Amino acid sequence: MSSSVPEGLATSVDAAAAAFEVRLTSTPRPAEERAELVKEPSFGTVFTDHMARVSWSNVEGWHGRRIEPYGPLQLDPASAVLHYGQEIFEGLKAYRHADGSIWMFRPDANARRFAASAERLALPVLSEDDFLGSIAALVRTDVTWVPDGDAEMCLYLRPFMYASEGFLGVRPADEVEYLVIASPVGPYFPSGVKPVSIWVSQEYNRSGPGGTGSAKCGGNYASSLLPQQQAYAQGCEQVCFLDARTDTNLEELGGMNVFVVHADGSVSTPRLTGSILEGVTRSSVIQLLRDAGHEVDESDIPLTEVLAGLKNGSINEVFACGTAAVVTPVGRLAGAEFDLTVADGDAGKITMDVREQLMDIQYGRATDRYGWTRRIV
Repeated sequence: MSSSVPEGLATSVDAAAAAFEVRLTSTPRPAEERAELVKEPSFGTVFTDHMARVSWSNVEGWHGRRIEPYGPLQLDPASAVLHYGQEIFEGLKAYRHADGSIWMFRPDANARRFAASAERLALPVLSEDDFLGSIAALVRTDVTWVPDGDAEMCLYLRPFMYASEGFLGVRPADEVEYLVIASPVGPYFPSGVKPVSIWVSQEYNRSGPGGTGSAKCGGNYASSLLPQQQAYAQGCEQVCFLDARTDTNLEELGGMNVFVVHADGSVSTPRLTGSILEGVTRSSVIQLLRDAGHEVDESDIPLTEVLAGLKNGSINEVFACGTAAVVTPVGRLAGAEFDLTVADGDAGKITMDVREQLMDIQYGRATDRYGWTRRIV
């Protein structure tokens, strides 16, 4: 059951996409090869034939809107991004519905977060029209790369912006590039949804007060890689960080927000403090849970309370959420001085119910009563 988009919104996206000049590659992937890659895609390893691009300078502003062949970037060795890390990115997906139409899920929310990240990193703000137009133009150009909606397959889109000016000096760059690349992806859990193990880092923090935690920038992820390695060494798939101010409260995973489900059906998730990324999936999950009758509390969640709740049974589900994995059940929570199983390691009912609700909307299997989806093809 596909959703419908108000005519005004569709016209707006069409007009924004039309501003992008399409420069087709002379060497597209052969149809047979592309079909095989789309049939069994893996996350972020294969990319479509084209990419979207817009340039910016402090003299010309935003200019040169185009779709061009996917290929290597030419960077001056002194490009500011390589030395000062001035860059941001987003992640969202295009879903093919049963009737063949292609839809985005809340791309306007990604556009707003991208703008907020740009402001925090002293980058020029890209308009929502250019953000949506670049995505629509790229998907329409590489529409044959969008997988069938069966088996949770889709097209993952990665908009990003970086400081391209070649100079050595600590100041905002005067030249910037914005691009969108796309990768067909399969289900995050190819063999079915399985609870993951989480290592709670009590040595490192992802971000701190006044930092870049609420921006989606590479530095936040780079700083999570060492503790992520430590998690692997402890037999865990993901790492969870505590707040830098007190080192007592849950904040978020390396790339996902976290939720705690209590035995009475109420749900808690860390409040947005400025050091937590405001996830699009997070806000969607909160809405779905509340509409299903669950009380959702956005507040500080002390690690000690979570450990006590897992021991006495007052907490019986923990899950994480994000664009890539959607909703991920947690089966084990471990740290330097504890190692606890969450509800015998099974995926909980509330976790799986909200996951199914969300994905049914994304893939058009349920009516989108929130107006979250937007058709682009």
